[in-house]
Amino acid sequence: MGEGCDGDREDDGVQAAVALRVPGAAALGLLPPPAATVVPATALADPGWTAQVLADRAVRQRTGDRRVLATLWWYSLSSVLLTPVLAGLVAGRPLSARLADTRLHLVSGWAPVAATTCAAGPGDPGEELRAALTAVVEAVAEAGGMRPRPLWAIATDSLANRLLALGRAVGDVGAVTALAGPLAAAVGAPLPAPRYVDVRRPDGSAARFTHRVSCCLAYRVPHEVVCTSCPRRPPLERQVLLEDAATRF
Repeated sequence: MGEGCDGDREDDGVQAAVALRVPGAAALGLLPPPAATVVPATALADPGWTAQVLADRAVRQRTGDRRVLATLWWYSLSSVLLTPVLAGLVAGRPLSARLADTRLHLVSGWAPVAATTCAAGPGDPGEELRAALTAVVEAVAEAGGMRPRPLWAIATDSLANRLLALGRAVGDVGAVTALAGPLAAAVGAPLPAPRYVDVRRPDGSAARFTHRVSCCLAYRVPHEVVCTSCPRRPPLERQVLLEDAATRF
């Protein structure tokens, strides 16, 4: 693996090859915008760096609650951070999940929009993913003054959501989302098992959604509302909202 992307290693084009196999790669965060700020992903494991990010984001998000800020940061970050390795699995071109091989791309307000890796990875990324997730979760939990377990729940929802988005992109939701369970098992506890729910459309077909086990706490920020699929919603209310969303997929 060499010294990693934040050392002297150059990008060998493996992610670009994956992006060519995934329709809508840019929207999925596989192709970063040219104007984005680039940060070595090893910084994500630094509680001090993370605490500064949370402080900077607090002004835009209009809250000083460290737990809310940390949760929202990880909610957006985890989805972006997981995308390359998941896309590599889907495309049949495994990508590294190591933080040392990864760069994070941010736009204004410290908003993660893409992650890129400079190296190929193993066919079974469970061990690398576990190491990366553990390091970042611990840093976010320390910076946010919170327990790690809710952040692991967010990670499993991000894994499920990203595979669902990739499945829709390549036109095979069933096969791609079937990767979620074995991959989470390879990562191991405390990552919860990802789950999906199939919602019937009026024409009898079904749309698949992530059955979330986490709350992003967005509703704790001014002018935000509880997400459609949030586990805080009553089950019947969530079902009705998902049935409405199913008509748009």
